[in-house]
Amino acid sequence: MPLTGMAFGGDYNPEQWDEETWKEDDELMRQARVNLVTVGVFSWALLEPEEGRYEFGWLDAQLERLHANGVRVDLATPTASPPPWFTLAHPEAMPVTADGTRLTHGSRDTYCLAAPAYRRAAVRIAGALAERYGDHPAVAMWHIHNEYATVCHCEQSAAAFRVWLRARHGSLDALNEAWGTAFWSQRYGSWEQIMPPRATQWHLNPGHTLDFRRFWSDEALAAYREQRDAVRRHIPAAVPVTTNLMLPGYQNLDLWAFGREVDFVGIDHYMDAPGVDGDADTAFGADRARSFGGGRPWLLIEQGTNTVYLPDRVLPKDPGRILRSSLAHIARGSDGALFFQWRQSRAGAELWHSAMVPHAGPDTRIFRETAATGAAVAALEEVAGSTVTAEAAVLHDADAWWALDTNGMPSSELDYPATLKRAHRALWDAGVTTDFAHPESDLSRYRLVLAPSLYLVSDAGAASLRRYVEGGGTLLVQYFSGVVDEHHRVRTGGYPGALREVLGIRGEEHRPLAAGDAVALSDGSAGTLWSEDLRTEGAEAVTSYAAGPLSGKPAVTRYGFGAGTGWYVSTRLADAAYRALVGRVLAESGVRPEVAGLPAGVEAVRRRAADGRSWLFVINNTERQVPVSVRGRDLLAARAVPPEGLTVPAGGVAVVREE
Repeated sequence: MPLTGMAFGGDYNPEQWDEETWKEDDELMRQARVNLVTVGVFSWALLEPEEGRYEFGWLDAQLERLHANGVRVDLATPTASPPPWFTLAHPEAMPVTADGTRLTHGSRDTYCLAAPAYRRAAVRIAGALAERYGDHPAVAMWHIHNEYATVCHCEQSAAAFRVWLRARHGSLDALNEAWGTAFWSQRYGSWEQIMPPRATQWHLNPGHTLDFRRFWSDEALAAYREQRDAVRRHIPAAVPVTTNLMLPGYQNLDLWAFGREVDFVGIDHYMDAPGVDGDADTAFGADRARSFGGGRPWLLIEQGTNTVYLPDRVLPKDPGRILRSSLAHIARGSDGALFFQWRQSRAGAELWHSAMVPHAGPDTRIFRETAATGAAVAALEEVAGSTVTAEAAVLHDADAWWALDTNGMPSSELDYPATLKRAHRALWDAGVTTDFAHPESDLSRYRLVLAPSLYLVSDAGAASLRRYVEGGGTLLVQYFSGVVDEHHRVRTGGYPGALREVLGIRGEEHRPLAAGDAVALSDGSAGTLWSEDLRTEGAEAVTSYAAGPLSGKPAVTRYGFGAGTGWYVSTRLADAAYRALVGRVLAESGVRPEVAGLPAGVEAVRRRAADGRSWLFVINNTERQVPVSVRGRDLLAARAVPPEGLTVPAGGVAVVREE
């Protein structure tokens, strides 16, 4: 149930402003071609000033005003920020950290998702909103909650965790076996003995922590479903319901599971680096969003007009990047581009968060670029509903991420999201459109699959990878993969565990490298971070270690299995060597860039419609103009591409409906 057409706009908080500002907003939204705004995300205290008493009058007026001005509404349930009366009435619903600290009211996301009082209150306000506005002509979609992420270790969480464990394991004997509780005298004799993985003396039990991560993701999804169902009872079937998912460097949710439950995937994406690294990060987020929804059109619900988050500061975006970033998301499947937020706040915790209308008002670079971006999005109306096809995929699994994010690992530098991003970046640099895929999914549509960090792989995942390679696919697996099962138990008999047969190798020993150390390889390159003592069992040693205790032993291997090929990389290759290896497997698997010959930093992505039409997006993130050989109509320039071809200016974007 997608939206109709391309969406452009952002979070709108009229309750923060006066009537004169609303009048200016109406005019500025027309100038910027805004057609969708998110309303009500953090309005619980205004909508329900005391328990069970609702004040909808102000929201009635705002929806009528927006509708009269041709602006559709993404109506949010305000449950990410409970009001003061709730937290005073239900102190047990405040979250508890792993070290036992109970948090207090005063910020957003301060609640325990497992607290019955919170869940009841959240469903109540969601249902009341839907009952009142379910058939309102302004409401184009519903937006449940905001950025599910909060984790809690309180007693209510403990009780819910035990219920989840009973359903998952069935018996205490099965749980004790799965968690290996014979180690360190941890065997449980009753369900009541099991607590969340709270702060303790040293290492936590890895099976215990993995199951708690799974439980919490399921708890968040259950909370989403409750609100979604409460809303769905009062709204037309054609009106979609979703939530805005975050894609940060940590992850508390199984996003594949959420992707199956929402009517379409919605994400918030904030760039984490300036320059070309930020452009690659935008593609990384957009490709994940598309993949979590099974390739369907999705929606960018939040981004920053002038926000680049670094660990110690927030940088502004360079001129032109608002357009490029917005269209980069659309190129990769989003049916629109929204921002947080419409007007920059004068007060509150995010008063320095950028917005479409900054503190300085509309006579600014930011608003002019925002309005130009709105005009560009409007010119792409015909692209809405089309999809993106990829021939390469990177494996992405929440269980593998959570398992690796456990204390007691052989190296503290084993970084799941960074390794995933590096694999995607190598494909992005090669001009290849990339999906993400779950290890247990059907991979047969891909010519090439990269498994950069598959520390945990289930039996079903291992069987899926075997079928994929045996059927003719090319699989590139990286170090410390396949070694534990779905319970976080080591697969004994040699590394890489469940993947030994498909890769034709057997590892005897993991040999992490000291920080800053490198090991020489036979092709003149070097490996860092990690090494492994391998022997081939049918595989070819493509590159060997050239120094140290592993000298002469395989470092990179290649193995023909069935009709396909399995590659293994046992160390972290230097950037140039890694790009070269990825280039080789791309060539061998027959995966080609969307447009050959483009310089580094220039993106080319196609969207295709069911009727055979296609649109080529060319995004020039460099400081030089770029010629592209293509025939068709340039939608942004509103003219046919000249016979001599397309020239995309430095920092520019072109979208061509191809002949």
